[in-house]
Amino acid sequence: MQGTYSKTITVVSLLAACGSTPDQTTRADTTAAAAVASKRPTILIIGTSLTAGYGIDLTEAWPAAIQRRIDEAGLSFRVVNAGVSGETSAGALRRADWILAREHPAVVVLETGGNDGLRGLDPDTLKANILGVFAKARAQKPAPALVLLAMEAPPNLGDRYTRRFREVYDEAARESGATLIPFFLDGIAGVDSLNQPDGIHPNARGADLAAANAWKTLSEVLRKSP
Repeated sequence: MQGTYSKTITVVSLLAACGSTPDQTTRADTTAAAAVASKRPTILIIGTSLTAGYGIDLTEAWPAAIQRRIDEAGLSFRVVNAGVSGETSAGALRRADWILAREHPAVVVLETGGNDGLRGLDPDTLKANILGVFAKARAQKPAPALVLLAMEAPPNLGDRYTRRFREVYDEAARESGATLIPFFLDGIAGVDSLNQPDGIHPNARGADLAAANAWKTLSEVLRKSP
């Protein structure tokens, strides 16, 4: 990192010696920093409004909280938030090709299924879509590490649906070789002080706690990643 910093200073110094203005040196410094950041392995988080940070600032969403933990741990990863509000697992599957090709991630984290559950969609279709996203990810060269966030179905859909919905995540993780993160809204869902008025989306504090839940497992994946 020291070598990269020295190169950045050298570029700025050369521009200044050639009569560059402060604005020009600022742009050069920013460009050099962006180039360094772009070389960091990418963690691509494909998700729903929970990932997109619905109702809160993007810097307060749980992927941003994960980035802060990565930086604090001294790990060299860059988080890309690919959350889309209202998206079902079918939508995640439809856009997987282009976003994977754009980002070439080292790690793919998939947060999906919440909207499938809210709509009472078939859990087996959810499983097929999850496996479809991961199949597209594994086709990348080199193949990224895979991480799946387990979600829970609304209890009003009945025990049978809730049980099958929960089983889907265990099965999909096992069949794809993905690391499964337990329900990351555990201790947050249903707690008024940690959620927005809709009772579904975490507020800033809730999102940070969700990141803390996910980090327990994700941090181990990142430390093992080449």
